[in-house]
Amino acid sequence: MKNCNAPANRTTRRILPSACAAALGVAFTVALPQLVHAGEVTPPDVPFNIRAPKGSKAFLEGHATGTQNYVCAPSGNGVKFVLFTPQATLFNADDPQGDAQMTTHYNSPNLNPDPGEVLNEIHPTWQHSRDTSTFWGVVRNGEASTDSNFVAVDAIPWLLLRRVGTQTGPSGGDTLTKTVAVQRVNTAGGLAPAIGCNGPTDLGNKAFVPYRADYFFFTGGE
Repeated sequence: MKNCNAPANRTTRRILPSACAAALGVAFTVALPQLVHAGEVTPPDVPFNIRAPKGSKAFLEGHATGTQNYVCAPSGNGVKFVLFTPQATLFNADDPQGDAQMTTHYNSPNLNPDPGEVLNEIHPTWQHSRDTSTFWGVVRNGEASTDSNFVAVDAIPWLLLRRVGTQTGPSGGDTLTKTVAVQRVNTAGGLAPAIGCNGPTDLGNKAFVPYRADYFFFTGGE
């Protein structure tokens, strides 16, 4: 191929700049769709009952690694393991190495409830690792799924968690404040163990069960 900066004759000097410009135009045209779609977040198909709110759009995706933490508590005439908090770190799906910490995830009191919600009620919480904005969510009745077409038999359910509160960070960080709902999908592990909570003598026993999941954050909608 000829060098666009070294034309061989007068005719070539007239033709090559046009050819180079055309080639650059084609290159930018080809690259443009990639730039437009860079950073798009595309959640997977999910069971009908945990679909995101109508009209909402996913804007953030995180891959979680952590534990589901259980305590042996009274239940009816017996005992069972009850979840008292998740403890996980979400990593940024857009990071080239996949290791940029995005949020922490745990249960905490709702410090800034939406109208009609309860101050300091304990809810699943996500706090942004950089700007410390916070989102509190709740699983409404019927918005959890163990559908075997989606959820592995040895994994915790997929969920839709709707907003019950948000809070900006102390320096005005607001990444998570636009969140209206979070989906927990692609779960692995995390189920309460079958042993260690079998009778009154086991009350208070704790189990920290490793799990993985993907979380999608949604904004907008009705």
